Amino acid sequence: MKQDGSIALFQYWNRIRTGRPAPKRTEIEPADIKAMLADTFILERDTRGEAVFRLAGTRICATYGRELKGFSFPSLWRTKDQRLISRLVGGVFDDNNVVVVAFDGISRNGRSNPFEMIVLPLDGGIDNPRCVGAISAARRPFWLGADPIVEAAVESLRLVDPDREPLFLKNRPAIEVPALSPSELPPDDSDTRPAGSRRIRHLVVLDGGRTE
Repeated sequence: MKQDGSIALFQYWNRIRTGRPAPKRTEIEPADIKAMLADTFILERDTRGEAVFRLAGTRICATYGRELKGFSFPSLWRTKDQRLISRLVGGVFDDNNVVVVAFDGISRNGRSNPFEMIVLPLDGGIDNPRCVGAISAARRPFWLGADPIVEAAVESLRLVDPDREPLFLKNRPAIEVPALSPSELPPDDSDTRPAGSRRIRHLVVLDGGRTE
């Protein structure tokens, strides 16, 4: 987690759950997170089993240029990422997973901006699963909110164990999403891996510091 919005929502969620897998929806007090409400959303499952927006904050709706209530959550993502997003949110609903996703938002006019999203489980009972999350812009260019985001591309993701790692989340490296085919690998001249490392498929291997 790198963005203040993600960290603040996680810390609030972690505090009110008091050691349980997830807090109840009714335990979330909007007044307690009023500074985050514009970037916060709640998802629920519709009759088809798909994640849809139950509500979305004003800044999220402005970013996407529309009211998102009732819209399919996976539909915000590029086609190749929709199944991955559906599975991740399903894990939040069913297994109380905590998910952090870094993604690029692509605007209607082809501009790009980095974002971070966190999704956290809520206890709504077996018949009414819900989750709460936040979307935070890593940068706020002049066009954001005027040129709507129309597609999102996953850059990295992380599944978090909140019982074991709450103090170290901000500094843990994200998991890069591997390309689906060799043709999607970046060209050699765009390789930004650290010096002294080598690539094996989608992994970057760093040489150790020992010389003996």
